[in-house]
Amino acid sequence: MDVRTQILDVATRRFAAQGYGGTSLSAIADEVGIRKASLLYHFPSKDELHRSVLDQVLSRWNEVLPRLLAAGSADRFDALLHETVRFFSEDPDRARLILRETLDNPVTMRERLLVAVAPWLQVIAGYVRRGQESGEVRADADPEAYLLHVIHLVVGGLAISDTLGIVLSPDGASSDIQRLTRELERIAKVSLFTDEGIERMNGRRAAAHAGSH
Repeated sequence: MDVRTQILDVATRRFAAQGYGGTSLSAIADEVGIRKASLLYHFPSKDELHRSVLDQVLSRWNEVLPRLLAAGSADRFDALLHETVRFFSEDPDRARLILRETLDNPVTMRERLLVAVAPWLQVIAGYVRRGQESGEVRADADPEAYLLHVIHLVVGGLAISDTLGIVLSPDGASSDIQRLTRELERIAKVSLFTDEGIERMNGRRAAAHAGSH
């Protein structure tokens, strides 16, 4: 892992845990194992590092969503949901960062989300509406509001997964994040799809799996 990536990883964790005001460049440099001057070579200011950390998380969807949306017509929503859950569960600090920034800097985050999320929200909502027309998606669902609730469910749930998980494993042996994410995906799907839609989805998945062997 190169130095710039190490800086971003440490900064993501510290900004998520302590917020912008509670995080110092010196502390980030010390954890990475470099001098502060070396950090400033890569990121000329704390503001620049902070922007880069947020950009790294939010720009993920500009890389992932076009590929998933173009990957055939079957079960795009399922693929998008799974990828979103996977992205935040593999590093819950990403979710904690977004949650903290939303609470600490709502105006700035609103502007960022309008740029990074809003355009894709409309595209995915279009797929949901087509699912309503085919009978696979519940007719009373509000596509945009539903998708925002799912984002909130994923980000909020995984941001506090360590705390929630300990309830599942009181001995502290494991946060059991897999149980949390499986149930999160189940809730998201059954609240959107009709029984017929879920049956069709399972059929397509089985057919695709059989075709790959």
